[in-house]
Amino acid sequence: MPTQEILRAEFATFFDSFSDRHRGGLITLEIMNPDIGDQTVAHDVPLEGITADLNGQGVDKIEIVVGGRPDSHFSDTVVAPRNVWLKSSEKGADEALEIVGEEKTMLLRFPSPVGGETR
Repeated sequence: MPTQEILRAEFATFFDSFSDRHRGGLITLEIMNPDIGDQTVAHDVPLEGITADLNGQGVDKIEIVVGGRPDSHFSDTVVAPRNVWLKSSEKGADEALEIVGEEKTMLLRFPSPVGGETR
């Protein structure tokens, strides 16, 4: 299962589980925005968590928080997420997570595959 789409109905439980599995693991976070280009905003920092705020009436949001220390803390939000993709190795280890939103895309990468077999 190299790449798997995470459906909107699964966002909350997926991100809770994903955060539990990877909390404290080192990640690199890139933001791709057509207006300002691609930027690496965090490199080899611990993941604190990812949460999905799904509003039945309003705009959905997914927030990523990384850092773990005040001098390396960073958070950003994807507004109106359209797609979430989890890329795994052939052995089932998580390699990358892509969150495609209305105005930008966030790509979370692990320095090396972690997490063992997934589902």
